[in-house]
Amino acid sequence: MLVECYDEKGAEVYDMIIRQIFQDLILGPSVDDLRAFADPDQVVFILAIKMKKTAGNIFMHDAASLNYDKAENKTIITVDNENFLPNILKKLWKNFSRDEIYQPDRFTIILDGDQMNINDLIIDNSQANLRRRLYDAVFRILPEGFRIIKDLSKGDIIAVIATDELIMDSWIEKANEFIEELS
Repeated sequence: MLVECYDEKGAEVYDMIIRQIFQDLILGPSVDDLRAFADPDQVVFILAIKMKKTAGNIFMHDAASLNYDKAENKTIITVDNENFLPNILKKLWKNFSRDEIYQPDRFTIILDGDQMNINDLIIDNSQANLRRRLYDAVFRILPEGFRIIKDLSKGDIIAVIATDELIMDSWIEKANEFIEELS
């Protein structure tokens, strides 16, 4: 982690703020590297974070077993991993109305008809979850009052410029340098 600031004390404060927010949000192990630049005179803050690779997508068949009962014309979902139950329900509610979903107990969900096609439904995307959590951290780290934010994120690098002024080309160049360093 590198925090650049012409004021050494300012750099130490931002370093401490970043570390504290990452600790509070339990993000430290999810970050490969980070670059930050603060210049109070130019009223700019640039932050670039490289995310670590995460596990792949979790599909319905990874967390539940599906069976189609022809006689009843119902698809029975048996949840094998209860940690994914909220995600399963959320995805089902997106694809079906709540009236079409019957949950007689904690681990059983019943749908009308042959719904075996949902076996390959993505119920959890760990990379997207990490990205969402890192953006939460970014917005906690950015100085208050910086209303103009430019997102330059690419792939597994989240990069933002925040200011209360017009964004200068030199700041975009600095952010792109950070992205190159982290790539």
